[in-house]
Amino acid sequence: MTIRFSSRIAASCCALCVTGVLTLTPVPASARTGADPVTPTTADARLLYRSGTQARLRSGAPRLPRDVSALSWLVADAGTGEVLAAHDAHRELPPASTLKTLFALTVLPTLPAGLRHKVTEADLAGIGAGSSLVGVAAGRTYRVSDLWRGVFLNSGNDAVHVLAAMSGGWRDTAVRMQAKARSLGARDTHVRSPDGYDTSGQVSSAYDLAVFGRAGLRNADFAAYCGTAYAKFPGGGGWSYEIQNTNRLLTGANGVERYRGVIGVKNGYTSRAGNTLIAAARRGGRTLVVTVMNPQDGGGYAVYEEARSLLDWGFGAAGRVTPVGSLVAARPVAQAGPEAPASVRVAASVPVAATVTPDSGPGWPETWTILGAAVLGAGAVSLVLRFVGPKRV
Repeated sequence: MTIRFSSRIAASCCALCVTGVLTLTPVPASARTGADPVTPTTADARLLYRSGTQARLRSGAPRLPRDVSALSWLVADAGTGEVLAAHDAHRELPPASTLKTLFALTVLPTLPAGLRHKVTEADLAGIGAGSSLVGVAAGRTYRVSDLWRGVFLNSGNDAVHVLAAMSGGWRDTAVRMQAKARSLGARDTHVRSPDGYDTSGQVSSAYDLAVFGRAGLRNADFAAYCGTAYAKFPGGGGWSYEIQNTNRLLTGANGVERYRGVIGVKNGYTSRAGNTLIAAARRGGRTLVVTVMNPQDGGGYAVYEEARSLLDWGFGAAGRVTPVGSLVAARPVAQAGPEAPASVRVAASVPVAATVTPDSGPGWPETWTILGAAVLGAGAVSLVLRFVGPKRV
């Protein structure tokens, strides 16, 4: 017995099968949105893991300043996150009090600014010898906002200890800071002491500090504190005294000229870290963030002059350079080769929301497409057999 179908019936079966395939095949992202798909690359991320200075100057771009002696530095657009240039961006170095930016990002959201707290001796226990202090005293009551001014302006480790005690304790705060750093894509930072005090194993990088500075500027309270040059701090008994921001680019103190357009962020110093600085400035609708870690020439105030040179260069170069990386955290991808250590899982320089992961082979969408086509095809044949029937010869 031979089963035969008319050409019309065969064509109908084929049409049903093709319809099934077209119906169940996933529509590419570019077809849904009308835009080209964004494919993540790792070229920019790898550049920032190279040693030395990384910059891609286009025609008309100013030359990089030659007076920068810092072990590590970075210039980025705070709005887009694009890294305009960097030197040893991921080199792990002691951060000193610039780590307080990560402390603030972690703890600020947990404590209302108007909350009042009576300080105890236990709150102040364990402050490192030689720490910078704002003058917090046991037995006195402070508002949280006062303590934050003590952190940002005077770099007071005593204020950090009290805020950490109010927010779960010293060790818990360090753990949460570590988690916060990772959530921001900052993988060079290892937190041991939330105030930035020199501690074995505590490091960060110019890249990570720029990430923290950029994130902080997006928080209204953080931005207000870090941009305050002078404030009053309670001294007990109803009197107060003036405190001054130790960021000399902001105050213009000690012979350091105030930088035009400066808006913060935080400086630091320890004997191990040397001078460190996260600086941000806004001009012509553009905000830049610069990090400078441990200048080797020029004395204690060189960190400000080197940041000034990098900011000047950045404003002149913006729009005339090809970015060499991004501060924007994205989906981690594996890196290979000598320029990125095997332990590094850096992010591509595009936001997670904009990332379209390339297909790596057959998956569930393809499986359902095949099954759908098979089911519809089988259904078509079954209908033909039932209603048309075989023809005998």
